[in-house]
Amino acid sequence: MPGFPGFPKEALTFFRDLKKHNNKEWFEPRKEIYETKAKAPMIALVEALNSELGKIAPNHVADPKKAIYRIYRDVRFSKDKTPYKTHIAANFNHRLLDKHAAAGLYFAVSHESVDFGGGVYMPGPEQILALRNLLAERHAEFNKIAGAKSFRALVGEIQGDQLSRAPKGFPAQHPAESLLRRKQWYWYVQLEPDIALTPKLLPELKKRFAALIPAIDFLNAPLLERQKKETQKAKFAL
Repeated sequence: MPGFPGFPKEALTFFRDLKKHNNKEWFEPRKEIYETKAKAPMIALVEALNSELGKIAPNHVADPKKAIYRIYRDVRFSKDKTPYKTHIAANFNHRLLDKHAAAGLYFAVSHESVDFGGGVYMPGPEQILALRNLLAERHAEFNKIAGAKSFRALVGEIQGDQLSRAPKGFPAQHPAESLLRRKQWYWYVQLEPDIALTPKLLPELKKRFAALIPAIDFLNAPLLERQKKETQKAKFAL
């Protein structure tokens, strides 16, 4: 696996200072610091992770230009009008599925933590129904994956918004009720920020990605099948 030496200290210092001075007047004269000390190393890290994903999850290999989120915040519908994110993040979505509606892999680096996560974060109604139908039928298989001690040690417990009762169309006493009530299915853990400055970051992320891939593949299976059927319908409609 290609090495990654870690982010320079200037990257975390930049995000720490940006949190204090989150405005255009402060950012613009220091944009080059962001580009060279945070974004350039992030591109190298994504490329290094791609080398490993090519072996264990080739459909999640991502172009760094598309994987890395922009630093500029979308403030149109937010009460927080600060213009910049105080972290740098990347998402490895399935190349055949919508970016946030399907299960993907994610990590972010800031002066406060290194965040790692994965799963389904923003599914639409159709994706939610497909996932609930999957979990209603194959919950034992899912629980075996997500309940494994080694899995939980690396990626934690499943998280996400959920309903207060069983969704319409599913019995309240279903053995998978706790999974069916969910509107999101994802995992999220935080590591100490200093690991970002060391060569340990790359193998740490690789190890957690590898642990999460079986759950990601499981959740994406019905979404891929649904998309395949929609593609076939579209061909017949021509």
